[in-house]
This record gives sequence, C-alpha cells and structure tokens, in this order.
Amino acid sequence: MGKPTILVTGANGQLGRELNVLADAYPAYHFIFADRAALSVDDRQQVDAFFATHQPAWCLNCAAYTAVDKAESDQEAAFRINGDSPGWLAAACRRHGAKLVHISTDYVFDGRSSTPLKESDPTSPINVYGASKLAGEQKAMNDHPDGTVIIRTAWVYSEFGNNFVKTMIRLMKERPVLKVVDDQIGSPTYAADLAAAILRIVGSPRFVPGIYHYSNEGRISWYQFALAIRDRIGSACNVQPIPSSEFPTPAKRPQYSLLDKALIRDTYQLIIPGWETSLSACMARLD
Repeated sequence: MGKPTILVTGANGQLGRELNVLADAYPAYHFIFADRAALSVDDRQQVDAFFATHQPAWCLNCAAYTAVDKAESDQEAAFRINGDSPGWLAAACRRHGAKLVHISTDYVFDGRSSTPLKESDPTSPINVYGASKLAGEQKAMNDHPDGTVIIRTAWVYSEFGNNFVKTMIRLMKERPVLKVVDDQIGSPTYAADLAAAILRIVGSPRFVPGIYHYSNEGRISWYQFALAIRDRIGSACNVQPIPSSEFPTPAKRPQYSLLDKALIRDTYQLIIPGWETSLSACMARLD
C-alpha cells in the first residue's frame, strides 16, 4: 500500500496554491494538484476517469466559478461548475471510498442577519453565484452525506491570484483617493489559514461530515479592512467610506457575512487566528 492520495481541484486558485505551499509538511500523503487543464470538474466523464485512474482517498474541491458579477449573465456556466460538479465529485468519492471537502460561501445567505451566521440558519441567496453554490452544497450532501465536509467561507484573500488585499495595495499606489463600502460587514479569510484548517480535518482521527463555517476571527467592514491595509503599507491614500448604493454592481452583495465558527472550532479543535494577525502574515509574504 502506498501513501493515501489527496486530490486538490482548482489547483491554480488562491486556496489550491496555499494548499500546495503546505503539502511538503504532510509527507504521509501523496498530493495531486489538478488545475483545469488536468481536470475539468464540470466534465463528468473526466471526473469519473480521473478517479478511476488515481483512486484518491480525499478530494479537496477548490474549483469554482468565482466571477460573481459575470455569473448574473452566465448562469449556465456558473451552475455547471458550482452546482453540478460538486455532485459529480461527491458521487465519484462515494464510489471510490474517498472523502470530499468542498468549499462554499457566505453568499448562500441573504445577508440580512444581525448575528453571526450559524450552519443551521436558513439559506436564501440573493444572486446567481450564491444560488449556484447552494445547489452545489445540496448535490454534494445528497450524493455522499457520510463522506462530505462543506466549508462555507467569506472574503478570501492571499498572496496569490486576484483579491481585495492585492487590489487595495495596487490602487493605493495609483490613486490619491479611494472609496470603499462601509455597510457590508464580515470577517476576511486568509486562504493560508483555511488551507491549514482543511489539512487539519484530513489528519483528524475523527471525521465528522456536515456543513461548517470558517473565516478569521473579528468583525469589520470592507472600509475598515482597507484602512488596515493602508496602515500596513504606510500609504497616504485618502480612503473614504461609502454606502453600497454608491457602488452598484450587477450582482447584489450580502450586507452581513459574519460567520459563526464555533462548530468547526469545537469539532476539529481548531485555533482560528484573528483577521489582523493573518493580514499582517499575508502582507509580510507580499513584501
């Protein structure tokens, strides 16, 4: 018997690349990092053939359609990648005796809560992206309920790819004034922390399937997040708060995305860093 194989889909995304950074610290496993060229998760035949060939013990599904605004006019692609493919991956995992960790989003909620969102709170997406991700959750849990962990996360950033932190750093160098929405509340998620939490679940002696929430600790607005980024780079940019109504987008955004992390913390004995600590850690890697 060789090492158990961990398949990471969406390997070129922020989370996939952070998992790749951590892989060397887990020599007991054989990792396969599959980008879209290696495995198109929205092609069911490819999924089935890939599982038959590689026989993974785990699938960490980081592949997703993440263009929130584009999804409004590209519903078919969003629902195929975010809705159908998690079900296909879950079914393949079930047939091969593998476990699935699937990444979802706070966008499955309508953003009208005023208290941190629990896993049991009613879902009610307000845009196509959120609806497609909710469909994926439901299909994955239906196809492999005993072998699936779904992690809803929010406001993901890292040193890789395109994200709010890197965009703010760039814009603060280019512009004297920036306007950032101050009425959307949540907590950022450093993808490196989420990657570490996922691998903690993989290595846990007790696998507890179900839906979980994960982000860094704390409560801020996007405007407050931007101020913290500005302070860390020593920028003189004038960052101004605005309401969401002054920054219209094709897709509505939830006003409230703060996640209650008690369940994942208690079930898998996680230590979840505060957002300020993690932002500093990420920005140190960006220097």
